[in-house]
Amino acid sequence: MRHQSAALPAPADQAGPAQPRSDWGTLARLLPYLWRYRWRVGIALLFLVAAKAANVGVPVLLKTLVDSMNFKPGDAASLLVVPVGLLIAYGGLRLSTSLFTELRELIFAKATEGTARSISLQVFRHLHALSLRFHLERQTGGMTRDIERGTRAVHSLISYSLYSIVPTLIEVAMVLTILAVKFDVWFAGITVIALVFYIAFTVTVTEWRTKFRKEMNEIDSVAHSRAIDSLLNYETVKYFNNEDFESRRYDENLEKLRRASLKSQSTLSLLNTGQQLIIATALVAMLWRATEGVVAGRMTLGDLVMVNAFMIQLYIPLNFLGVIYREIKQSLTDLDKMFTLLERNREVDDLPGARDLKVSDGAVRFDRVSFAYDPTRPILHDVSFEIPAGKTVAVVGPSGAGKSTLARLLYRFYDVSGGAVSIDGQDIRQVTQTSLRQSIGIVPQDTVLFNDTVEYNIAYGRPGASRQDVEEAARAAHIHDFISATPKGYDTMVGERGLKLSGGEKQRVAIARTLLKNPPVLIFDEATSALDSANERAIQAELRSAAQGKTALVIAHRLSTVVDAHEIVVLEAGRVVERGPHAALLARGGRYAEMWRLQQSGEAAADG
Repeated sequence: MRHQSAALPAPADQAGPAQPRSDWGTLARLLPYLWRYRWRVGIALLFLVAAKAANVGVPVLLKTLVDSMNFKPGDAASLLVVPVGLLIAYGGLRLSTSLFTELRELIFAKATEGTARSISLQVFRHLHALSLRFHLERQTGGMTRDIERGTRAVHSLISYSLYSIVPTLIEVAMVLTILAVKFDVWFAGITVIALVFYIAFTVTVTEWRTKFRKEMNEIDSVAHSRAIDSLLNYETVKYFNNEDFESRRYDENLEKLRRASLKSQSTLSLLNTGQQLIIATALVAMLWRATEGVVAGRMTLGDLVMVNAFMIQLYIPLNFLGVIYREIKQSLTDLDKMFTLLERNREVDDLPGARDLKVSDGAVRFDRVSFAYDPTRPILHDVSFEIPAGKTVAVVGPSGAGKSTLARLLYRFYDVSGGAVSIDGQDIRQVTQTSLRQSIGIVPQDTVLFNDTVEYNIAYGRPGASRQDVEEAARAAHIHDFISATPKGYDTMVGERGLKLSGGEKQRVAIARTLLKNPPVLIFDEATSALDSANERAIQAELRSAAQGKTALVIAHRLSTVVDAHEIVVLEAGRVVERGPHAALLARGGRYAEMWRLQQSGEAAADG
């Protein structure tokens, strides 16, 4: 029976929304994460209002204190009764402002950290769920920078909005009310006009200079990506003596970053100067009005002090409005980038209601499979073969024939374009990817290890495995003696991508890891092609031992490694051209026999 993948959804790996999201849209995306901490937000806001009420009360109390100081020299009773009580109250209000502010931050810290943690974890999980195609195309340095900045943006948005914007608005409302009620409307009018000019100027200039900031961040991401790429390929750089070339390339990006930073800084200086001009003008107008009131007898000296204190209290936070607005805009941009990562569609996703794979025998079947990474360049054409339960089937052929693609399809890193891949009669597109991958183990051609201990890398096959289980797997892979002979044993660090180990040692760690996982289906993807003949022969025996009693797909370039396979499938240009046991294929004198003769004569010439 022929299965067509067209009957199943094949989502494309596309980048989130087609239209750019507005700032309000980004905030709306953030709100559900904060909603779970809504009671903390409510309590924090109560403390915020209390802190601002205490802060506004300070100038009012200061006015009373100044006005009360009209006692005669030597009047001890007045000194004790009025000023001392007011001074104590003044100190109490100052303390209350700090106390309520700290309580607000203490209450809300859990919401901030919890929200940042939830989003970061969700992004991390989602990135692991994305297709192999996405990870082959991504730039690691730039992407990690986006995630880092996005996580920091959560903290910035919450802290700036709850700790700067909202408190300032509350304080402005309180001060305007007091000025309008207690004095004439001009005081409130001057304050409002100054605020309107200040905010309009700040928003306009910040919007204009945002492009310079964005350009700077993009250049920074590119420079970071290139630096990481160069360091990851340290050996290649050394092989070709290209240290100066890499330094020049990095310096070109640093120079672009320097120019962009200078543009950003010069526009920031313009913003700050304009803000100070508006603030200074407003303060002069307010103090002139207050001084005139004192002279005319409409206001007391305490009123003058109170107005001045109000203005200072208002404009200190407003002085940072440009920075705050810029940071909020940048935080929204950074957060949007992280949300865009979250919204990338999974090219390969579980179907709704997908069941777990039930493995009884472990028989694998490729049924008329067709596949293309790019629709214009098909890789596999109508490929059919079966790996019976507990048997080993090898796939051989020239480079580019599509051999490794079979392993990727079996792991379901991609979905087939036509036909079906099944295990024990279950189409792997109909089951959960987690259960599918739990049932398959692989020893790849290029084993990449984590920059951790030998034990960690072997135990990665079954997280939580005991040291005894790890050692048993290492013995089965014939690497236990080597590990034990090192000074730190299983605690030996393997270096980034396992570079401290030789090719043979890495392959044995990979075999031990797969043995520890103990899956019913195994894939050996050219597992010995990067090794010398002595290592290859040694590891080949371990691979045969590992495959004993399991269903195994062996992808090989060297035909000498698959002569014992139950069946050999010859793949050429994505099509099956021959199949059968080694002896039968040699006797047929076809493509396999020709490849065998070429390799044998090549090895003989090398030995000679």
